[in-house]
Amino acid sequence: MRLEGALSHRIDEVEREYRRLKRLNLSLMIGLAILLGLGVALVSVSSRYGLPGTVAELVAAKQFMVRGDDGVVRGIWGTADDGTVRLMLQDSAGRGRVKIDLLADGSSGLTFADSAGRARAVFAFLPDQTASLVLADAAQRTRAVLGISADGSPTILFADRSGSTRAGLGVDSRGGGTLTLVDRSGRNLAEPETEPEQPSEVEPDTTTTKAAPPARPRGR
Repeated sequence: MRLEGALSHRIDEVEREYRRLKRLNLSLMIGLAILLGLGVALVSVSSRYGLPGTVAELVAAKQFMVRGDDGVVRGIWGTADDGTVRLMLQDSAGRGRVKIDLLADGSSGLTFADSAGRARAVFAFLPDQTASLVLADAAQRTRAVLGISADGSPTILFADRSGSTRAGLGVDSRGGGTLTLVDRSGRNLAEPETEPEQPSEVEPDTTTTKAAPPARPRGR
């Protein structure tokens, strides 16, 4: 009887120890799950906003995108496959309105578009030191151009609705002013008209012609 009582007591102790270990393992699993959740949340927050109280020294990406509260893309900054670096700002309808480009060859440009997305003003600077400002109408036809060439000669041109140049003003490389005024027929009004040559008058011949002597009558 004593042996059975001792065995029963020992079994009860083992069962109590097992239940205690089971509760401890459950608590450890719950704590581990909580720590794992906190780690995931910290990684998510730090990837979006950075670690609290810290500022990232370097953020590398091929493209950045800015969205509004409605989910519409309002800005794009990135690189293209041809090496162009571009910054585009878009309106609430997703149409590009302001664009800055830096091409692979070093050319740079700034473009402004209207509410329909049509380019209306373009400022460009080329590798050959040529700069130009181009203004277009609603049909995207060039109507005015202000530019400066590589040798420093400035010009300003005005075009009609068909895109044909009608007026121009500039300074050439020698410092002389230039003016162009073209009418509808294509004639340059700034050029002086040349007067047609007048036919020369034929002077009268003042030389006298000697009369032939009279013929003598034949004898019989």
